[in-house]
Amino acid sequence: MNELQLKYGCNPNQKPSRIFMENGAELPVTVLSGRPGYINFLDAFNGWQLVTELKRATGLPAATSFKHVSPAGAAVGKPLTDVERKIYFVGSRPLSPLACAYARARGADRMSSFGDFIALSDECDEDTAKLISMEVSDGVIAPGYSEAALSILQAKRKGSYNIIKIDPAYRPAPIERKQVYGITFEQGRNELDINREMFQNIVTQNKELPESAVIDLQIAMITLKYTQSNSVCYVYNGQAIGIGAGQQSRIHCTRLAGGKADNWFLRQHPKVLGLQFKKGLGRANRDNAIDVYIGEEWEDVLGDDVWADTFEVRPEPLTREEKKEWIARFTGVTLGSDAFFPFGDNIERAHKSGVKYLAQPGGSIRDDQVIATCDKYDMVMCFTGIRLFHH
Repeated sequence: MNELQLKYGCNPNQKPSRIFMENGAELPVTVLSGRPGYINFLDAFNGWQLVTELKRATGLPAATSFKHVSPAGAAVGKPLTDVERKIYFVGSRPLSPLACAYARARGADRMSSFGDFIALSDECDEDTAKLISMEVSDGVIAPGYSEAALSILQAKRKGSYNIIKIDPAYRPAPIERKQVYGITFEQGRNELDINREMFQNIVTQNKELPESAVIDLQIAMITLKYTQSNSVCYVYNGQAIGIGAGQQSRIHCTRLAGGKADNWFLRQHPKVLGLQFKKGLGRANRDNAIDVYIGEEWEDVLGDDVWADTFEVRPEPLTREEKKEWIARFTGVTLGSDAFFPFGDNIERAHKSGVKYLAQPGGSIRDDQVIATCDKYDMVMCFTGIRLFHH
């Protein structure tokens, strides 16, 4: 099959819609369930590229949670801590490495991941399918599915859940094209290999870059390669914890992603872990309540009636001072940027979220100022010389 008709394009009024291969070639995907749409396939193909590169770079199974052609989260299959198990709502049962990767990709920014499209680097196993079955999601792409996993996923959303199988041997042509306003654009595919050699040009006084930070920098830069620009990515222990995508200003990317990273840290605060939700409260409602609770004006947002519907016991406030003190405990965070930092304010903001290691292309007329700001906080920064814009 070299063509697949879609329900509609980006919006219901955009018809007809299809994906197809030119020159009669076969599509490298098979739809096993559901009817994926235009945006679903954009998320699926970008996500698939991301996880295959993460797997190749780290040797670990990888997963990503995509929304509107940018990742909400991405991670490799490192084991979950007890605290991560709790904040990701996965319980105490053993999980496969792939399931750990998805739990971490989905759990980093659960608000943004609501209704995600999932990409998995490896065959979807039963553990991973069980986690997916409990979340609000549009679909999944993977190189294969175990019999048990496929049975679980085909039962999701009354059989309409989108399940796509992709041929892992598929390799696209080196030249890619797209049309905008009836005009065809053509460019060479971004086949840049993001390997550890990219981080050898350390420009700061501190040049101690541990192996764990190299892996996290690879995760950050690979994630940025498939994130709508401008973009920055915070990574901690093998998972993206804050992604700022599609902003016109670099500092807005850094603030947006930093705020998401802070929320990830705050979800682990003892007061948040101790929240007593009403029995039967759905995951999405718990996520929303937590997001409001750790926000700036939580008492104004949640009135007495909402507290009564959400919690068994009205929680004590999480004060601004407590939040600041808790976030300050986290160090060793890495940060990648798809283009150079034009000012040192980005570094100042990154420092507030525990960033220690950074990678960026370099090339700003204010590089000296940016380096000096890093030196002020004893950070380690690499100049990669490579820009990673994605549109």
